Formats: sequence, structure tokens, C-alpha cells
Amino acid sequence: MYDDHYGLTGRPFQLTPDPAFWFDTLAHRKAMAYLGYGLSQGEGFIVITGEPGAGKTTLLGHLMGTLDRERMHVIKIVTTQVAADDLLQLVAGGLGIDTTGLAKAQVLGGIERGLHGAARAGKRVLLIVDEAQALSIESLEELRMLSNFQAGGYPLLQIFLLGQPEFRERLGDERMEQLRQRVIAMHRLDPMDADELEPYLIHRLSVVGWRGKPRFTNDAVAAIYRWSGGVPRKVNQLASRVLLFGAIEQIDSFSGADVDAVIADLDHDTDLAARPAVAAAASPPAPIHAVPDAAPQPQAQSQSQTQSPASASPLSSGDLAARIARLEARLEEQDAALRRVLTLMVDFIETEDGKGQRRGAA
Repeated sequence: MYDDHYGLTGRPFQLTPDPAFWFDTLAHRKAMAYLGYGLSQGEGFIVITGEPGAGKTTLLGHLMGTLDRERMHVIKIVTTQVAADDLLQLVAGGLGIDTTGLAKAQVLGGIERGLHGAARAGKRVLLIVDEAQALSIESLEELRMLSNFQAGGYPLLQIFLLGQPEFRERLGDERMEQLRQRVIAMHRLDPMDADELEPYLIHRLSVVGWRGKPRFTNDAVAAIYRWSGGVPRKVNQLASRVLLFGAIEQIDSFSGADVDAVIADLDHDTDLAARPAVAAAASPPAPIHAVPDAAPQPQAQSQSQTQSPASASPLSSGDLAARIARLEARLEEQDAALRRVLTLMVDFIETEDGKGQRRGAA
């Protein structure tokens, strides 16, 4: 909706990684340098880690676009929550090997033959494993064993591992000593710096035809950075909502106050999503257990009945009124937001109808 309002040809801040929006931050330049070094070595493991949304998958997509596919056979695995044997079958499938009905030893033999076949064809084989933090110790051991395949003293397989920060802890396990010895480079992908955020916003907008509208003031850029911490996915999440807000409110220049208003909505949505389901107003009665031969105790029962109303009413009337007031205020906010969206949709439909009538008249 907002792309039409601002005259854009697409969505500049979509959450799905797209190499077309690659932006060369200092952190990504460093990561690409490590990857380039690893490729030049042609052996061992390269490990890149980063927080969720830091741009690891985008980095991977950019790397794939720079490789010479005539000389490099790439196997990419993103489904890492699999057993070690299943991981071997994924590698075999990447080499075009049918593993149906094969035992593990046969699968390993097929992988080795496939690696030798690629080498004879003049190709290097690169295995890229994304979301590596989900790999088990057993799966990592299988990858280490695959890295041992050689021909004439030259390795037949090189492996890139991309994962979240906890993957470094996994590599610190004492059982990973042999794999650690094969890691030739390791790098952490950090968020972008504060002074890179405005060029990042302008770059992504320019990719989809931005001509100066909308604008972000310095206060708006600072507010985006404070909330996102420079993590690209969080920047995209907030910027997308800001543009939607701007389309609804007819804003062409965003201030810090505008961004703060959207942040409040986002934080409110997150709070609602994280909040546990509201308990039922009346708790179910406790189960009644028959106790044979137990003498009735009317006095104790009377005391229990006298105390139960107090224990069942932990909220005072003032607290209850305040909670109801907050709920009513949220309902009013949601109602106002819905009206704004409906208004925008009506304007959009009327605009499209007008275009259709003009085309028909022409």
C-alpha cells in the first residue's frame, strides 16, 4: 500500500533477504574479506556468526552471486535440524547422488565418488551450511569427516558454516577440538554503525525508485537506530511500519516523534504477543475426594467457606477499574488505526477505479 503512496516500484524494507538490496556496511565488508580468504585457501572450515537478523543470509546470497559457477559446485543446506545420517544424504543429494535404500557406508562412498567426479571436471565443491547452530555434535563430526576427503594431497571439499552466536559456544565443546583445528577463519557479523543507517535507508529506497519522498530527519534516523541497534532485519521491520504509518497519515517527512509513535505500536504488539493467555475469571472447583470413615467437620468447612471469597479476589476494585480503563484505551487505539487503514483502502480503490475509467475512455 505505501509503495503506491510514495511512488515506489516495490517494497524497500521487506524482511525476506534479497541480494538485490545488498548494502556494503563495514561489518559486511569484513565478513566478505574472511569469506574471500577462505575461498582462496580452498580447504577447511570458515565460520561466520551473527545475531538473528544481522544479515548472514543476505551475505550468503551476495557471495553466491560472486562465484564462478563454471568452476565451483555449491551445495547449500539450510535445514540443519536433522540427524547426522540425514545430513549426509543432503550432501549426497547436492552431488546428484540417489541414496534411496543405501546404507551409511554406501552413502559416504557415493559422496567421495561425487567429489572426485567434480574434481575431474575441474570444479571445486563448496558446502554452505546456514543456521549451523542447530547442528548436533554428531552432525558436525560427520562434516569434519567429509573434510578429510582428498585427491593427490588436495582437499575435495570446503565448508562454510553460518550460525547464530551460540554456535561459537558449540565449537568450544571439548569434543570439537579436531574440528576447531580445521577452522581457518572465524568472524562475527556485527550490526551496522550509527553513521551507516541513513545511507542504508537511502540505498534500499533508491533500489525501488525513490525520488526524495519520503524523507527521514536526523531525529528519525536516530530513533530508528536506538530501537534497532543497527540490526538490518529490525531496521527493515521498523522502517516498513513507519512507511505504512506515513501512507495512512499522509506524512512525507518523518520526524523522531513519528518514529517514536510507530515504535510504541510495535512494542505494544510485541507485549501483547508475549503476554500469556488471560486466565478464566472463575477458577474451576477443586476436585472432591471421598474419604471413607472420615468424620465430618462442619466448623472447618464453615471457616473455609468464610475465607474463600477473600482468597478468590486478589484484585482490589481500584486495580480492576484501572485494568478496564487500559483495555478500553487499547480498544480505542485499535479502532482509530482500523479507521485509518479503511480510509486508505477506500482512497486506493477509488484511485484505481479512476485510472480504469480513464483507460477505458482512451
